[in-house]
Amino acid sequence: MNAVNLRGVWACMKHELRPMREQGSGAIVNCSSLGGLVGLPGRAAYHASKHGVVGLTRSAALEYAPCGVRINAICPGTIETPMVEDTIAKGELDEAEAVLWLCSPAAGFVLGVALPVDGGYTAR
Repeated sequence: MNAVNLRGVWACMKHELRPMREQGSGAIVNCSSLGGLVGLPGRAAYHASKHGVVGLTRSAALEYAPCGVRINAICPGTIETPMVEDTIAKGELDEAEAVLWLCSPAAGFVLGVALPVDGGYTAR
């Protein structure tokens, strides 16, 4: 679980950061999960790895901000299941839009955020 969910993100960042540091700018959006923000019974290993992505994102964001690189994460809470097929068909899931916004100049002052994209689940 950690090899894919946490080390995989770390390995990607390692290679993404090289050219971004050289050019003095860039934006990275890591993919955590709703499980990176909350805990649920029976999901300790998964949630620990996704909490790790949030911690890695926040620490790396502070470390690389002076190099002109912004690092954030999204924390999606919905996966394709029969329960959400109608929402998907209507195009109402907005993970991609959240990533695009975090990479855009409009989010230029957003740094080290773990953005819930979960339809309000974590607001409860």
